[in-house]
Amino acid sequence: MSPEFQLEGPLSARRIVVAMSGGVDSSVVAALAARTGAETIGITLQLYDHGEAVGRTGSCCAGQDIRDARAVAEKLGIAHYVFDHESAFRTSVIEDFADEYMAGRTPIPCVKCNMGVKFTDLFRLAKDLGADCLATGHYVRRVMGVEGAELHRAADPARDQSYFLFATTQDQLDYLRFPLGAMPKPAVREIARELGLGVALKPDSQDICFVPDGDYAKIVKKVRPDADTAGEIVDLGGHVLGQHRGFIHFTVGQRKGLEIGGQPEPLYVIRLEPETRRVVVGPRRALAVSGARIADINWIGGDHRGPLAAKVRSMAKPVGARLDGGRLAFDDPEYGVSPGQAAVFYDGERVLGGGWIEETESALVAEVV
Repeated sequence: MSPEFQLEGPLSARRIVVAMSGGVDSSVVAALAARTGAETIGITLQLYDHGEAVGRTGSCCAGQDIRDARAVAEKLGIAHYVFDHESAFRTSVIEDFADEYMAGRTPIPCVKCNMGVKFTDLFRLAKDLGADCLATGHYVRRVMGVEGAELHRAADPARDQSYFLFATTQDQLDYLRFPLGAMPKPAVREIARELGLGVALKPDSQDICFVPDGDYAKIVKKVRPDADTAGEIVDLGGHVLGQHRGFIHFTVGQRKGLEIGGQPEPLYVIRLEPETRRVVVGPRRALAVSGARIADINWIGGDHRGPLAAKVRSMAKPVGARLDGGRLAFDDPEYGVSPGQAAVFYDGERVLGGGWIEETESALVAEVV
């Protein structure tokens, strides 16, 4: 069995499809696949308008990135196909991103992309090509357990991307392969260098590929021109402290940019109220959350019961919690929990699943009760 691709039998009789974004990670996966002797096919999804994307760096699946993927495929001597999924990406990811901000939520477009145009569409394309598996450059591990394939965190915690893959279904996990999950990033770049791949030193892509300059509000306003509507900034008691130029400029936990002076202690965004266009602010202790209501839970944890660890932001550490139906209760108050983000559940290194944070429960309210 190939350790990286977990395929039995002579690899020369196998066909592996690799999702190639044009970056070093997916390029090395393609190289590893070709090295096994299996027939290797690279697929790239074009997700942007090519004219606007040419020359863009720090993204994926656009312009220069497509050319890089094609060059790597030619270097490796493998087939490479590009499929135009721009309209699907715009509808399911970019427009959803804008709508979430309009609703006062903090979206995670990378998860929506994996749920839609990447895993779902690539899965179908790979099947149509008769592939034995679909391999990607994500830093997670696929571990075979007693009841089948399990999703585990990457060996390198600094590179782990399991938070963004919580929506992976069991059917997808049975078919997917993640050859880089046990490798540190320097080793991946070294393989690319040894093979003479032009992407060996290419910078990593940004978390949100279609926001190259980090200006989320500009993207929202472009998609939804009525987004930038002014409103009030109020304290927890509803007293008006100032005005804002559009709550799409704010996220829960934000401190900078409020432009409110003369307060006895620093103020943070506690919640956003799209129906009144109010930004509610308060002291840091008001950010403490005792629990949250979780929607659309995807469970791949088998028969796990009892305590688990929950991660509520991509850069946060998993914390102790319990899941009762759709309610997640934290062992200790958690900060920075925002509707629209994901709550991902773990049992040690194994991903049990996750869902979307719909509402939060203030720890201050719990103390009063």
